[in-house]
Amino acid sequence: MKALRQIHAQLLKSTSSQQGFAFTKIVGFCALSPSGDIDYARRVFAQISVPNTFSYNSMIRGTSQMPNPSKEPISLYHRMLQIGLASPNSFTLAFVLKACAIVMAAREGTQIHSHVFKYRLDSSPFVQTALLNFYSKCEEISVARKVFDEITEKNIIMWSAMINGYARIGLVNEALELFREMQQTEIIPDEVTMVSVISACAKAGALDLGRWVHRFIEKNKIKVDLELSTALVDMYSKCGSIERARGVFNEMVDRDTKAWSSMIVGLANHGLAEDALELFNRMEEAQVKPNQVTFIGVLSACAHRGLVSEGRKFWSRLNEFGIEPSMEHYGCMTDLLCRASLVEEAYDLVQTMPLSPNAIIWRTLLGGFMKKRIVDKGESVAERLLEVEPSNAENYVLISNFYASILQWEKVSHMRKKMKENGVKILPGCSSIEVDGFVHEFVRGNESHPETKEIREVLMDISVRVQQTGHVPCTSVVLHDVGEEEKAVALCEHSERLAIAYGLLKTKAPVVIRVVKNLRVCRDCHEVTKIISKLYNREIVVRDRIRFHRFHDGICSCKDYW
Repeated sequence: MKALRQIHAQLLKSTSSQQGFAFTKIVGFCALSPSGDIDYARRVFAQISVPNTFSYNSMIRGTSQMPNPSKEPISLYHRMLQIGLASPNSFTLAFVLKACAIVMAAREGTQIHSHVFKYRLDSSPFVQTALLNFYSKCEEISVARKVFDEITEKNIIMWSAMINGYARIGLVNEALELFREMQQTEIIPDEVTMVSVISACAKAGALDLGRWVHRFIEKNKIKVDLELSTALVDMYSKCGSIERARGVFNEMVDRDTKAWSSMIVGLANHGLAEDALELFNRMEEAQVKPNQVTFIGVLSACAHRGLVSEGRKFWSRLNEFGIEPSMEHYGCMTDLLCRASLVEEAYDLVQTMPLSPNAIIWRTLLGGFMKKRIVDKGESVAERLLEVEPSNAENYVLISNFYASILQWEKVSHMRKKMKENGVKILPGCSSIEVDGFVHEFVRGNESHPETKEIREVLMDISVRVQQTGHVPCTSVVLHDVGEEEKAVALCEHSERLAIAYGLLKTKAPVVIRVVKNLRVCRDCHEVTKIISKLYNREIVVRDRIRFHRFHDGICSCKDYW
């Protein structure tokens, strides 16, 4: 930049006819070079009387690469069209569509899609790929697929973008089906494609598919770079195979902050708090600087095991690494204190937050007050929760549970009435299980599965055998205004039990039954799954919204601290 400023000064003194052309090159360097200066680029750009397409492209691309994304690139494009002295080309549209994807500007991106046809740039591979990425990242997956299907000559970047689009929203079967289609073409997948496929397996908790993809990578000698290795660590962790995740991590020659953080978070989610904290120490010894995600990992590890003093120590070290506590960090600390029954301390922490607490933090606090039967502050927190998130059914359920725990049944009825008046519907629990390379999903009351009859027979067998052990259903978690018998039946049909029943139906020991659930496992299902693991002599791994539970011989890895 020092040399460039000197050149710029010489140009300002000269009367060269090439001055305008040189200014565009200065803008390009300042906006796009790693050693450039975007503010300097803005000032030079403002001095160009008639900016050309190259100048606009440089500024649109440069401003979209800033650490704090904004709509500035879109405004620049709008200005370019308004002035009308420079026409957009394929690079312009590709860059501005990427900017729309970064800030999730769905309306503006859709308008720019129409410009693709206006300027007859619909056959440009750059533009086609940008459209795919834009619609995928905005989760308009059906439109992305339409764009993809209309491309006659698809390159590897396009296939990867479409697979990644499915993976982003958890459509693992669609992502893998597209990957199989890709294999039938002459295009050879690369490490970028494989990261997308691995990510799809991770989201669905599809371990067998993930293993198959890993073998595919090895068989086809696909380069396993840092990003792909980290994706494999993340996949094995999220699929419940923490030992395989460790194996991949230990084989990595180079590990960056993301790789260390992925392993620490994986260990934390599996309840292996001591291992997570030891890995943090190794990370420091390796002189790799931790980031926000690293501290989310160690703080959640402390929360899952009740390590209060260690959690406080890590909380105090955030400042040491120049990390401003984020909402997630406050959430971890609130969770840690509430689990340890230090709910008053958690409440004081939330009261002093420089950020406005989100719904997750209020829910955590309310759960803590419910556990301690603290009424006044609990009601205050309940009010704040509904102010922040009035349309989430989970909040009404939690508040109803709070009032039920202190035997205020009129207020429980009031909450149910309020839900109906506001048209709030409870998010159904959804659980999935992978069998023979396909992910099966189950929702309570949905009988669309082709083997529903056989699954119900297994459920009946489970119910009878569990009852014989003397288990008394925890019906308090069912908030419907029905009798105890109906509540017990409702518990038997929770989505994770349907998935476990299907696992018992389709697999034999020693195959591990692995279930992924979108909500937290309820207390009754947790107890029943422990019993099932002993009665049927099966290992069952359940990944709920909070963490992993590994059930074996009537015991859970969480040691009932969850």
